[in-house]
Amino acid sequence: MAFTKYSAEFDTEKTARSQGHELHVSPRHCVEICRELRGKSLAEAKSYLEGITKIKTPVPFKRHNSGVGHRAGLSGWDAGRFPQKAARDILTVLKNAEANAEYKGLDSDRMQIVHSLARRGRVIEGRMPRAMGRATAKNTDTVTVEIVLQEFGNGD
Repeated sequence: MAFTKYSAEFDTEKTARSQGHELHVSPRHCVEICRELRGKSLAEAKSYLEGITKIKTPVPFKRHNSGVGHRAGLSGWDAGRFPQKAARDILTVLKNAEANAEYKGLDSDRMQIVHSLARRGRVIEGRMPRAMGRATAKNTDTVTVEIVLQEFGNGD
């Protein structure tokens, strides 16, 4: 697992950050979820991700929406899905960022997501044996997710 740097710099006094390296989930699903999380408060984001895992809240697919069906409950957009596996892993990264904030002494009730990013990780190459001695590639995509929380309130 290769360590990657954060793609943005923030004030370390008011922020807490967390990264998930080479998660075995779809990069496209993570991109759509991270776009929706940006700007939400910590409590809103946690309830949103838990709603996705329980198939209650759909994620609007705005960029990777080729062949994606319509979902009820989306406002301003039609195409959407319920990427449960990606939501579970991003929720783990979000809880890790919350724990980092509490360790720093920041108030978790006033935390907001100021940066969430999903980028492709390395491809784990695999082979699937076929008939007559041939093989087909069966590669596994990975994704690196980074989340930065910032404390807001009291005139900030």
